[in-house]
Amino acid sequence: MLGGPSCVGKGPLCSALKMLYPEQESRLHKLVLYNTRSPRPGEREGVDYYFRSPEEMQRLNERDDFILLNVRGDLQGLDTRELFSMLDKGQDVLFEGNPYVPRAIWGLEELADVEILRVFLSPLCRQEIIWFRQQGVNIREMLVDMMRRKLLRRTQKQKGLLSLKDLENIETRANSAPLEMELAWQFDWVIPNHDGEDSENWNAFYYPVGDALKAVQAFSALLKNESTPHAEKWEKGLWPEE
Repeated sequence: MLGGPSCVGKGPLCSALKMLYPEQESRLHKLVLYNTRSPRPGEREGVDYYFRSPEEMQRLNERDDFILLNVRGDLQGLDTRELFSMLDKGQDVLFEGNPYVPRAIWGLEELADVEILRVFLSPLCRQEIIWFRQQGVNIREMLVDMMRRKLLRRTQKQKGLLSLKDLENIETRANSAPLEMELAWQFDWVIPNHDGEDSENWNAFYYPVGDALKAVQAFSALLKNESTPHAEKWEKGLWPEE
C-alpha cells in the first residue's frame, strides 16, 4: 500500500516503477477505487478510478461489502469483493492513493493474516522535520504552502488556466496535507520525496533523476523485502499534531 498527501508523487512513482522495473510492476494488480470527482486529463474509467455520482456512491454504500470514505471533500469507495477476489487468486494487490484508505483496508478483520506492506510517501524527510521544529518553524503552515505550490504547478500543467473551482480544490488538498502526515508513523516505512507530481524529474529526462529516482529505487527494494537507505521509520509524535 502506497499512501501520502495529494501531489506528493505517488502516481509518477508507480509509473516509474513500471518503466524501471517492468517485471516487478507486472506482478502487482492495482486496486481500483470508486470516486465522485471528475477525471483528470488522461485518467481512464476502470483503470484509475470508477467515476460515479455522489448519489450512486450512496447507493453502493448500502452494501455490507462496500467501504465509503470522505477524502478531501470527495467520496471514495472500495468494493471489498474485488479486493478479496484478487487475494483469493494469489495476486499481489497494489493500492496507491490517500493514506486514509490504506488505514481502512488494513483494519478489515478478513485481512488479519494477510501480509501487508505499508509505505508512506512524504514531501519532507525525518531530519528536516526535526530541524525545522528545533528552529521554531510552524511546520504545518510551511507544508500547506509547499503543497499548495506543487498542486498549482501540477494543475496548471494539466489545464492551463485555472477556474475558481480548481483553486478551491487545490486549497482543500493543500490544507489536508498536515492531517495526512499525522498518519505517516502508522506505516511500515516512509520514503522522503521532494519531487512531487509537479516535478520534471520524473520524466523530462526520460529516466527519473534526483529524489524521484531515489524514491522509486527505495519502493522497489521494499517490495522485494530488501533494505534501503532511502526509507525511514517514523515514531509517533515526530510530525506535530494539532
